[in-house]
Amino acid sequence: MQELLRKGLQEHGHTVMTTGDGTLAAELALEHTFDVIVLDIGLPGMNGYEVAQILRTRNNRALILMLTAFDQEEDVVHGLNLGADDYLKKPFSFSELLARVRSLTRPVVDLPPTLLQMENLIVDLTLHTVHREGKLVPVTRTEFLLLQYLMEHSPHIVPRKALMESIWGVERDAGRGTLDTLMNGLRNKIDVPFQHPFIHTVRGAGYYVGKKLLEK
Repeated sequence: MQELLRKGLQEHGHTVMTTGDGTLAAELALEHTFDVIVLDIGLPGMNGYEVAQILRTRNNRALILMLTAFDQEEDVVHGLNLGADDYLKKPFSFSELLARVRSLTRPVVDLPPTLLQMENLIVDLTLHTVHREGKLVPVTRTEFLLLQYLMEHSPHIVPRKALMESIWGVERDAGRGTLDTLMNGLRNKIDVPFQHPFIHTVRGAGYYVGKKLLEK
């Protein structure tokens, strides 16, 4: 499968490096600069989870598309918790993998204004960075898109379905736990280290960014 994917990606204009060993994969990723890393979970030497964890610990910002033979949602959630940006369950078609790679590498469209700000929370749509209280908050591409969508629609409540479609598209059937994992990860970076939260949940309705609404 590795050889077929390598040939297919090269035929579509991508420069590709491959390895079938997890330890070597981590070394390659740290020694070279990649736009996307297609990372299989079931690797010898070091599994895909361990590779993803090492890369994110070392602040490697390459986008990670994780391949999994597991069909349990908790396996997908675990990968996202470790910093994966997207996932693809086996078996899959090459056209689907290619579409995911294109989706990950598609530039984020900048709409005026180029800065989204809410008090001391600043999202820069040009540099694709997030700051709170003047501190850079490291977020994944998926977390960035999630926060951007929420801030662009603030103070309105955004339904879960709309959030999922903004990240994965209408045709994607991402599990409930996938969005929950992303939101929890975003909260741990944007809210937990600071005095008051910006991201709020309205049970049965969705999420919003802003001051907490008074609950009846």
